[in-house]
Amino acid sequence: MVKLRARCLLVGDAAVGKSALSHMFHSDGTLFQKNYSMTTGVELLMKCVNIPDTNDSVWGELSLMCLVFDLTSEQSFANCGQWVERVRAHCHGLHVPGALVGNKSDLSARREVQASVAQEWAQSQGLEYHETSAKEMDNCDAPLLSLARTFHSLYQERLETIQNLSPGSHPGLSHTDTHTLTFHS
Repeated sequence: MVKLRARCLLVGDAAVGKSALSHMFHSDGTLFQKNYSMTTGVELLMKCVNIPDTNDSVWGELSLMCLVFDLTSEQSFANCGQWVERVRAHCHGLHVPGALVGNKSDLSARREVQASVAQEWAQSQGLEYHETSAKEMDNCDAPLLSLARTFHSLYQERLETIQNLSPGSHPGLSHTDTHTLTFHS
């Protein structure tokens, strides 16, 4: 069993639903607050995410990005480019797997950003795309579980690379022996 450390940074404009989305994910869909105060500064929630079909899990250090925008606000979508630049600058050129999340899909009558446009932009940035409704508990887990799977896959690839680089020199090297290695993608 492997426990990987990964921290997912949720970024985006004010009032797009970052706190609602993170609280729904953290509480397994049991905590949607109808009245939110604007989050000032940083809010930290920790959750161990089990990877399906394995005994492994992911949690911890900044290594994933979840970029959230409001599907009913063209401006919040337009600002996503600036958010991506800021995160990437903070990560000093290291690749950070990420997802673009269009939140508030329950407000379809007020939609300003079409799925095809968001999907195309996400793809151009190397991001996965998901639509959610934190209010309706719709698809809230999908972006973060997907990012955990991506992070786990990167770990598996690096583990194979390490094992292939030193055949025979580390006969006892196993999953549990190497899970504390620090790596950057």
